[in-house]
Amino acid sequence: MTPPDPNDKDFTPESAAPTDIAPLGRTGEKPSHEQTATEDSDPVDWDAIAADADFKKLLADKARFIIPATLFFLAYYFAFLILVGWFPGLMETKVIGQLNLAYLFALSQFFMAWILAFLYVAAAAGWDRQAAAVLAKFHQK
Repeated sequence: MTPPDPNDKDFTPESAAPTDIAPLGRTGEKPSHEQTATEDSDPVDWDAIAADADFKKLLADKARFIIPATLFFLAYYFAFLILVGWFPGLMETKVIGQLNLAYLFALSQFFMAWILAFLYVAAAAGWDRQAAAVLAKFHQK
């Protein structure tokens, strides 16, 4: 390999060289996600939001769905493992042809997860509306 010729001008290592794809610097205002705390012209009063009754209701509504749904999911999931491990005779019971209870229960886990996901998405749409109302209340001030 031959060493580079010092007379050849390679612009690659130079900053802001003609070969740069994008020019250096920024035009316009910094995006809000890049602003520092001192640059942020509209700081949020997080303590006021946390103390707001509507925000507390939003958190309670979320917990009222998420905690029971999670407990149900875990109970349903571990019920399969417990039944297969401790009651194999029951789970070997044929239902349709060679299809036994263990296979049906295992397949039902997919449907249970899909149904829970559908219910979560439906509930989350309501939480999004509640969160937007809380944010709108604080942006008006």
